[in-house]
Amino acid sequence: MLSRLKHDLTMAEAARAPGGARVDLIVVAEMVAPGAKVLDVGCGDGELLRLLAEKRGVDGRGIELSREGVNECVAKGLAVIQGDADTDLADYPDDAFDYVILSQTLQATRQPRLVLEHMLRIGRHGIVSFPNFGHWKIRMQIVFGGHMPRTDNLPYAWWDSPNIHFCTIKDFRRLCLVVGAKREKAVALDAWGRALRFNAPWWTWNLLGEQAVFLLSRRAAAGAQS
Repeated sequence: MLSRLKHDLTMAEAARAPGGARVDLIVVAEMVAPGAKVLDVGCGDGELLRLLAEKRGVDGRGIELSREGVNECVAKGLAVIQGDADTDLADYPDDAFDYVILSQTLQATRQPRLVLEHMLRIGRHGIVSFPNFGHWKIRMQIVFGGHMPRTDNLPYAWWDSPNIHFCTIKDFRRLCLVVGAKREKAVALDAWGRALRFNAPWWTWNLLGEQAVFLLSRRAAAGAQS
């Protein structure tokens, strides 16, 4: 049975599986091949990195903006350094990792398109998860409440929120087209962390999905040798 837990460093409340792991992080981990080399961008308290090490045996690294998060990761024995996704990804060489992960961080970046382009440059695959600003609860708060929405995944008041670039699932699909990213797999989760039907139309995901997880890769350049 799924449950929700408060006081998470990344999300105020998160749907969790019986073992205690966040459901969205389990979905991310299942997209990563065992033994892969992984960079977790904006890794927070290191919960995903630890899950990946335990369940997938990855060679994991992380960068995190907050000193609090870095200290907590280091205390857990994780290889994490302080860094900013908007500026520091440019320093990484091409194809340095098998997977670059941006979990619940895209909306907090200043240049989401540039960050996504760097992810797909330095990683053979990119995994992005984010809260869906097109969810019906958010729409209701804007239309009938007349105020900026607050939900379990977006708990902050507008004046102190770290989130500066909200997007919907539909918006993110458009961004993938703009940067030339190939969508290999996508999962939309409802408020309790249950996956919506895979064959449901995209507008259903955009309306009912509280968050989404996308597995991406680079499209082959035109004329490239296979």
